[in-house]
Amino acid sequence: MQTAELSVGKQGRIVIPANLRHQLAIESGSQLIAWVEGGRLIMESKEQLWQSVHQACSTVPKEVDLAQELINERRKSAELENR
Repeated sequence: MQTAELSVGKQGRIVIPANLRHQLAIESGSQLIAWVEGGRLIMESKEQLWQSVHQACSTVPKEVDLAQELINERRKSAELENR
């Protein structure tokens, strides 16, 4: 595992060192998605994020309709709120 010490510039900018950019195949113009998780800043490329989503969804049985399950959950929540 390669590590690097980064500094935050005056405008909040962080430069990812070349060795890490190369290791992650990040090029000029690459788009990253960033979020905070457990007090850590996580950044992934859109492609990596989509791969993670597809991998997570691949374990769901084919007969399960996740969209319909979400709709049902929302309806139940709405019913409870209206009581």
